[in-house]
Amino acid sequence: MDIGFVGVLRSQKPAHRPDLLTRAEVKLVLDAVPDGVNKLIFGLLYGAGLRLIECLRLRVGDVDFAHRQITVRDEKGKPDHLTLLPVSLIGPLQNRLRYARMLHQQDLAAGYGDVYLPPAVQEEYPDITERASLARQWRRQYIFPAAHLSTDPRSGLTRRHRVDESVPQKALRQAALSTGIPKRVNCRALRDAFAAHLLESGYGRPHHPGAPRPQRRGDHDGTLHPRPQPPRPGYPQPAG
Repeated sequence: MDIGFVGVLRSQKPAHRPDLLTRAEVKLVLDAVPDGVNKLIFGLLYGAGLRLIECLRLRVGDVDFAHRQITVRDEKGKPDHLTLLPVSLIGPLQNRLRYARMLHQQDLAAGYGDVYLPPAVQEEYPDITERASLARQWRRQYIFPAAHLSTDPRSGLTRRHRVDESVPQKALRQAALSTGIPKRVNCRALRDAFAAHLLESGYGRPHHPGAPRPQRRGDHDGTLHPRPQPPRPGYPQPAG
């Protein structure tokens, strides 16, 4: 018997709700990471609210130690935004810059030393000679450079790229497994914990790119944890 067309709706896979880490769990995970570059990266994810790719793309000129802030730039030319640099990360970050500068000086001495420039910068400086000069500037080098030089498949140039995302991701998985925390722990979980703990401390949502006045993401004491601060003029006051 012909019953005609029967419309069938395909079931949708429910969206996965990320596991929210407590402050104690974040500390447990970070303590399980050996001192070094990965620990600094995870500190920036949780302490400054950076995405992993935002962190790995940071350039030397993006960090302002005097004002304790980091400029997060979009490689496609979208508006930049600011986030706070926790006090506890200033020393490790300065040590990292010393290491990056040593590598850059070695590369320059070997006839290399230029770095990939984002499309927005390339469009701003169409002259090839000027771009080549910019690419060798210290302020434009990656804070987290790769350990080895490699050939850029787009340009054919030999240069030092940034650390690949897989390196810290693997380190975080290993650290999380060693803690026995029964939650999904990844780089996004650290950033989500930053936002949640900031709200718990009485702050509104983190910055919105393009806002008239970029809002720094929270205030910190000597640790990576946000702490309540006195009301600031012009800022919304926490309820209660």
